[in-house]
Amino acid sequence: MSSMLIKNGTLVDPAQKRNGRFDLLIKGGRIARIAPRLTEKADTLIDAKGLVVTPGFIDLHTHLREPGYGHKETIRTGTEAAAAGGFTTVVCMANTKPVNDNAVITTYIRDKARREGRVNVLPLGAISKGLEGQVLAEIGQMKEAGIVGISDDGRTVMNSALMRKALQYARGFDLLVVTHCEDETLSGEASINEGPVATELGLPGSPNAAEELIVARDIALAELTGARLHVAHLTTRGGLELVAAAKRRGMRVTCEVTPHHLTLTDESVRDYHRFMKVRPPLRSEEDRQALLKGLKDGTIDAIATDHAPHASFEKEVEFANAANGIIGLESALPVCQNLFTVPLLVERLSTGPARVLGLASKGHLAPGKADADLTLFNPNATVVIDSGRFRSKARNCPFNGWKGKGEVRYTVVGGEVVYDQTHDA
Repeated sequence: MSSMLIKNGTLVDPAQKRNGRFDLLIKGGRIARIAPRLTEKADTLIDAKGLVVTPGFIDLHTHLREPGYGHKETIRTGTEAAAAGGFTTVVCMANTKPVNDNAVITTYIRDKARREGRVNVLPLGAISKGLEGQVLAEIGQMKEAGIVGISDDGRTVMNSALMRKALQYARGFDLLVVTHCEDETLSGEASINEGPVATELGLPGSPNAAEELIVARDIALAELTGARLHVAHLTTRGGLELVAAAKRRGMRVTCEVTPHHLTLTDESVRDYHRFMKVRPPLRSEEDRQALLKGLKDGTIDAIATDHAPHASFEKEVEFANAANGIIGLESALPVCQNLFTVPLLVERLSTGPARVLGLASKGHLAPGKADADLTLFNPNATVVIDSGRFRSKARNCPFNGWKGKGEVRYTVVGGEVVYDQTHDA
């Protein structure tokens, strides 16, 4: 079996409390040895001088769009984008066409990911058939086919009795329930935060309460059922406080935040910027600051991109008719690195997501126990984000032209290089 030796890098592994100069040996797709200096022969040698070597990034929230929406993205292009962004594992959402609400679609996604994917693909199944919020999807059969959790992301399960039943089923199958928290009777079709900017633009706004009501409801139902609950794309200070209170009670509740909600606010939408149109919407500066604090203090478990690709004809129309969504796999590192220390960033991009999913062999680099999924990046390299060079089929990136720091040089999955920036320059 192939081997790889990575030398001269700065190893940052929060799970193992390593942060320093180490060499790393990979054999048979697993981490074999770590030491300050290794001299073994290997099939592949990477000189990581000047680079940070970390457990591979894991994105808890990716829309790969296949099957059904290949004009937006495909499993091939989406996983190529993931690899270029340093992500070695992505969790793909169920809002495909047809919806991933049965074992046939789950099997299709997994088989295609094995054939065409560049990184690990872990599918979520739908909570309800057709994402309609009326009847439970075939959860047990999807579990057998390989889903890691269930979610109606993109829509909220407004029927509380159905959500309770979904949590009960999920607990029985040891599946994560990922909730899209947005009371649709309050938010309506709004894709901007309710506040002065929405009023000035003459657009309907979605209040913070739309998120907080469903966060509170689903935490209560998770407490009732004992299920594992994960709050997707958290955006409000009040929602964060509810999650923090649940954690203090010892509940199995986790949450994520996106790079765009960490860096942008509703002020960014003033020019009817269609690439800023997203659900849940960009919130206030007060909310953004609360999210930054929650990520630093550990209330927020993960940074997740909510990579939501759209074709140009779906975005480049008047604001009211533009599709909701922002792509983020290839911009996450340079957008976020200036906000946090490298160890904290790695914890929230790798170790934390692995913990949320219960992936024992990922999110760390323990010899003999970890898969050889790694991200190697230059933390000091200045990057000008250029969506025209993205692997994604989509271009709906609000960060195009932004200058940041942090450039992915290599992405390794199962001991094999799946992205090499030196061949891409």
